Amino acid sequence: MNNRHISPIQWEQAIGYARAACARIFRDGGGPGAALGAFGLGDGGGADWSTAIDRIALALCAPQQRKAA
Repeated sequence: MNNRHISPIQWEQAIGYARAACARIFRDGGGPGAALGAFGLGDGGGADWSTAIDRIALALCAPQQRKAA
């Protein structure tokens, strides 16, 4: 993990969730691009599973934008 602003606990939880989600997509016949697309991260441009898991985990750890009321 290269992002020092992410808590190690949060990172491990995000990696676990990303792996589970990717395993489910793989089981259903999808590829890494489909996994990235499911999280709104584009098609991955030929990404492998490791890259997909890392990108999904980073997205899960990213601060969420709040909309003004």
